[in-house]
Amino acid sequence: MFDLSDKIALVTGATGGIGFAVAENLHRQGAHVVLSGTRQMVLEEKAAMLGDRVSIVFCNLGDKDSVKSLPKTVEASIGAPVDILINNAGITRDQMLVRMKDEDWDQVISINLTSCFLLSRSLIRSMIRKRWGRIISISSIVGTTGNPGQTNYAAAKAGLVGFSKALAAEVASRGITVNVIAPGLIATAMTDALPYEQKEKLLENVPARRLGTTDDIAASVLYLASEEAGYVTGATIHVNGGMAML
Repeated sequence: MFDLSDKIALVTGATGGIGFAVAENLHRQGAHVVLSGTRQMVLEEKAAMLGDRVSIVFCNLGDKDSVKSLPKTVEASIGAPVDILINNAGITRDQMLVRMKDEDWDQVISINLTSCFLLSRSLIRSMIRKRWGRIISISSIVGTTGNPGQTNYAAAKAGLVGFSKALAAEVASRGITVNVIAPGLIATAMTDALPYEQKEKLLENVPARRLGTTDDIAASVLYLASEEAGYVTGATIHVNGGMAML
């Protein structure tokens, strides 16, 4: 199951915990993985960890021209268009709305939402020609529940859900699926540094009573990227230990 041999997968934000876990899982199933990010040395280190069937591309997702040229850069270097797009990159600029600056809003919307529109638009024609494609975006539990101090982030993550449903309806008959993963509290270097008491407080909002792992997210992405998920589109899969129920 989940054989991705001969597929090309582009993962944005590939140097982060979730991004690289996704890349590792796709690579393990046979995909040629393209790691995209803004830290060249880290990209090279991550690529070396994977070995063969891996490429790296530097891209600032806040720069529209850079984003628009990314798919052509990938195709030129590999010789084939992208089959699987993982919109994973994201930033936060947290602040209460009364103190939020215009640039805090603009940067988060640009990187977390607009880049997904630009990349999807650039790749959708080749997917339509092949009558096969996967577009998977990483949203967040806060796109459903909201969170104080994150009006910009929550808006962008909720926007991914609406965007994906609309695009899914446009291309479902062409063999292309468009879906969303909504992570909750995931164990990362940042959560590792939190005091025990603070972690326990956070877990009170998680019915599963544990933090998720990056592999929890990657496993869901792998399924949606596979042939086996060909009848799943326009869906949001909540991988957050039940937080979406609260």
